[in-house]
Amino acid sequence: MKKYLHIISIFAIMVMLSFASQDFYSSMTKVDFVEGSKTLKFTTKLNTSHISDAIKINPNTAQFEAEVKKYVNNNFDVYVNGAPKTLTFTGSQVKGETVWVYFESGGVGEVNSMKIKNTILLGTFPRQFNLVNIAYKGNQKTMNFQRGKEVNEVSF
Repeated sequence: MKKYLHIISIFAIMVMLSFASQDFYSSMTKVDFVEGSKTLKFTTKLNTSHISDAIKINPNTAQFEAEVKKYVNNNFDVYVNGAPKTLTFTGSQVKGETVWVYFESGGVGEVNSMKIKNTILLGTFPRQFNLVNIAYKGNQKTMNFQRGKEVNEVSF
């Protein structure tokens, strides 16, 4: 019940903010555990102009993907059971107003806790809101990040 209230409250905040005349800055990351390969797969959705502003590179240039990779590696950290995990960038796609960024972390056994530090776009946009949804063995957990709350932890 508490999980549903948390999700509903996040949704309500997003709806209320949609009526404000100010720009809304957000990213969403989905984390899936692939049991067969013991891998965490991350898919992050970003606004193209927002990430372009942050890395100061035009998304239509050849350097864009390399700069996105560097930016994500510098602004997203994962710890499983207290141990830091290495993130491997697997690609990105620009589709109009959206950039999809893919990365993963291998060698993940049982996950009792996961701590994430997510500062994506927080330095560029003070009102940035980052959402991370984690799917692990049938369990769903949601984390949110903003300035002043860059680190979050969940237990399974």
